[in-house]
Amino acid sequence: MSITVYSADHVFPVASPRIRDGAVAVKGKRILHVGDRRWVLAALEERGAAFREERWEGVITPGLVNAHTHLQYTHMAEVSERHYNGFEDWSRAFMVVYDRPDHDWAAAAADGAARSIEAGTTALADVVTDHEAISALHDARLHGIAYWEVIGKSNADWTVEEREAVRSQLREIPRPPGGGVSPHAPYSLEVQPLLEIPDIVREEGLRLHIHLAEAHMERERGVGDLGEGHESWPDLGAESFRALRSRGIGVSSTQFVDHLGVLGPDCHIAHGVYANAADRALLRARGTSVALCPRSNEVIGLDMPPVADYLREGNPIAVGTDSLSSSPSLDVMADVGMLYRVARQQGYGEADLHQRLLAAATLGGASAMGLHVGKKRVGQLVVGAIADLAFFDVRAKDRDEALAELVEAGAGRCARTLIGGRERFRRA
Repeated sequence: MSITVYSADHVFPVASPRIRDGAVAVKGKRILHVGDRRWVLAALEERGAAFREERWEGVITPGLVNAHTHLQYTHMAEVSERHYNGFEDWSRAFMVVYDRPDHDWAAAAADGAARSIEAGTTALADVVTDHEAISALHDARLHGIAYWEVIGKSNADWTVEEREAVRSQLREIPRPPGGGVSPHAPYSLEVQPLLEIPDIVREEGLRLHIHLAEAHMERERGVGDLGEGHESWPDLGAESFRALRSRGIGVSSTQFVDHLGVLGPDCHIAHGVYANAADRALLRARGTSVALCPRSNEVIGLDMPPVADYLREGNPIAVGTDSLSSSPSLDVMADVGMLYRVARQQGYGEADLHQRLLAAATLGGASAMGLHVGKKRVGQLVVGAIADLAFFDVRAKDRDEALAELVEAGAGRCARTLIGGRERFRRA
């Protein structure tokens, strides 16, 4: 099995210090060595290993991890061409296009996968609503998890047959890479499906992913008609989050789904826009990561997520593009650049911001899907990890300047992508 050494002006392993004039040695689909170029070459020569070197005048990072997207909506970009006044406004425009009868979901998802690879993304959390798109990650030989979406189910709908249908759908998700379930959101599912879907997924040893704290209605509100007994809302036995809202109960959606057992280290959420201090503390306590999608939030007409608070308080974060129905592109680095600007605007002044956002777009996304450890680990350049590499056209020679350039202006600058040690994209 041949060895290729990819050397560059800068190598950013994420899980270890940045390296000036670094190198990554790849054997087969895994990383063999990472370090100073001279050391890597000397180590291979000492063992008598044959290798070839490929030089890159720029930055090598782990392959990016898109922690929240819907590849099947890639051909619905017309929806994101204007800005909206909130989730309900956007949803109406979305449904007009979604309900058209001529969609080729498989082709759209395949196109989205190809666009992702061209942007340096090698692993994704892909939420799948229509069966035709279920094999997109598998067919594109990408890493990550395909999450089967369950949406619009009431308590009455949630029959034995519905539960078995979810189990059946889980078995139909092609492996590799991996499978899971996305119970859509607390406002689109009633209590019984939200209670039982996590049990089904956990019985199978799989993972959960839910849209949470995205819509305006999900934020915590006033005490309402419970007076000082606001904290006793679970005793009401409400059939849904919407039912609580109709009774004037202002509990946040994060607290609601936590009471139902949805959150946990095997679950990550998308958006987290309307998460107050108590919500953020809950997410930390449960080990639940947040996939931030600021460009999608902007198109829909939402507020920006509390990026600075997540960073200061230590919440694990990742980065998602959402779909082209609510975002201008599938380039994770475009969202990273926006997160940088938002964090600074929100008052985050620490010098570690660039490094933490690069980590969020790589190792953070891997951690959100449980892919940061073991033989399937991605999002990091370390010995034994899968050899997913992204090559960026960043010309700064100083290590800190190169990192700043990548984070603040890295969108559109991926020039080459390797997945499992194989080249999958090279800019002409």
